[in-house]
Amino acid sequence: MDFMAMPSADVLGVLIAIFSVAAIAAASSSYFLSRKPKGCLDPQKFKEFKLIKKTQISPDIARFRFSLPTPKSVLGLPPVSYVLCRGKDREGQEVIRSYAPITLDSQVGYFELVIKMYPEGKMSNHFREMREGDYLAVKGPQTYKVPFNYKPGQVRAFGMIAGGSGITPLFQLTRAILENPEDKTIVHLIYANSTFEDILLKGDLDEFASKFPDRFKIYYVLSQPPEAWTGGSGHVSKEMIQNHCPPPAPDIQILRCGPPGMNEAMAAHLNALGYTSSMQYEF
Repeated sequence: MDFMAMPSADVLGVLIAIFSVAAIAAASSSYFLSRKPKGCLDPQKFKEFKLIKKTQISPDIARFRFSLPTPKSVLGLPPVSYVLCRGKDREGQEVIRSYAPITLDSQVGYFELVIKMYPEGKMSNHFREMREGDYLAVKGPQTYKVPFNYKPGQVRAFGMIAGGSGITPLFQLTRAILENPEDKTIVHLIYANSTFEDILLKGDLDEFASKFPDRFKIYYVLSQPPEAWTGGSGHVSKEMIQNHCPPPAPDIQILRCGPPGMNEAMAAHLNALGYTSSMQYEF
């Protein structure tokens, strides 16, 4: 019976070297393929992004979609952060304002802003005049005065209180939580506005509530409600917070974002209800 000759030690060394190089190459290839794409933003300088779709939601609210350099590009914006946008007012003077995109890096090739355009707003004028094909100068990401680096599962539940356009950073975080099937955090949101027409992102929020009934609860409050309104009326009260936010506990946090007067009132309510300073974040 014939036996196959065993390779020499030199041949074995060469084969081991070849297989080692191949393994390293494969591992490197896997790493680079799985690595998250680099974001398109620059925190130090403005970059131009093209408006590809403008959807008018109401007379003074519109949704703006801006393209990124390639169909696979991501903006590079962590949840609960914002960008600076540069434009011109009616007199042609440069103006810079901060906005929180409503899209995350799970949306590739574009990002979106929902803008409420106030009659006398300087940057509002710039967005009102924008047409598809125009460019917007954007810089970021920027972080809020209270650093908030969210990690999935860091709390059992969030209570969120938003007023007007203050919904956008909280919408960012809510979207990040709900899009992650491994994140079991529950979100309770109270969202206050003046009129029904002022509610930003209502379609998206209602879709969250329908799709994730066990993980997302929303309660709308209007100071000028229409007839047959079934949500809250007036201003956000202590009783509303008690009924629609998780009670004080070490594993919950309350996040709030709205006009200064509202933020002050909410802080007073939360303190009176026993939420400690470590349980509260203001954006």
